Amino acid sequence: MCSPPHARPPAVPPDLRFRPISGGSGGDVVLTSEDGGRFRAYLAQAPEGEAAVVIAPDDRGLVPFYEDLAERFVDAGVHALAFDYFGRTAGTDRRADDFDPQPHNARNTTAQASADLATSVGHLRGATSARTIYVVGFSKGGRIAFNAAAEHDGLAGAIGFYGWPARYADDDQSAPIDNVDRMHIPVVGLFGGADKGIPRSAAEALDSALAERRVPHFVHVYPGLPHSFFDRHHAQYGSENGDAWRRVLGFIRSGDPTARA
Repeated sequence: MCSPPHARPPAVPPDLRFRPISGGSGGDVVLTSEDGGRFRAYLAQAPEGEAAVVIAPDDRGLVPFYEDLAERFVDAGVHALAFDYFGRTAGTDRRADDFDPQPHNARNTTAQASADLATSVGHLRGATSARTIYVVGFSKGGRIAFNAAAEHDGLAGAIGFYGWPARYADDDQSAPIDNVDRMHIPVVGLFGGADKGIPRSAAEALDSALAERRVPHFVHVYPGLPHSFFDRHHAQYGSENGDAWRRVLGFIRSGDPTARA
């Protein structure tokens, strides 16, 4: 389960903000991927700053929650671009709250998501003053973020919130844990200990694999937290989500995956 349609992301801790909580200053852009596919993204620019994030959403694609999250990053002085997965099958217009993403997820390939991520990174470089770009993903996007550490050059780091690290099935070719040998940038993974879909053992296996390959990383499991704790449950888990913000921003500001702002 992910956030309800009108949920908003947890606020950045006050001491880490560069501006008051935003009412929104970004806007839509339509980008074209290397295969010619067009997709919508939401770009929010900080007044100044050299750090940026590409946000890979959960399996609903670019819902308003992730536009708000881009604004939260700007509150912290970080440029942000959140991109959609379904431009090829659902078009680039904004969608109603009752949009069913599942038929579109079935047609959204790993290669398409990876190409659209690369296009988003390129757009951020051209549209902002960003010199270091991180990818941060959630659920489906968390897996995309982990795999980006193996697949994409030019990124400074990858942050995955509750992204499934193991194989979905024996023929799954995109499991992050199988790609650890190729990971060449630091990785942060944040998981919930009560996640019904991702057992703690899967997060621990990713942690061990990253350590064995000497990939700089930080993997943390928050005891008792469910899947999607950063959105649907953020009011209930304020302390943990405040810590998650400090982990994410500490990494982005320092390049050290173990840092905490």
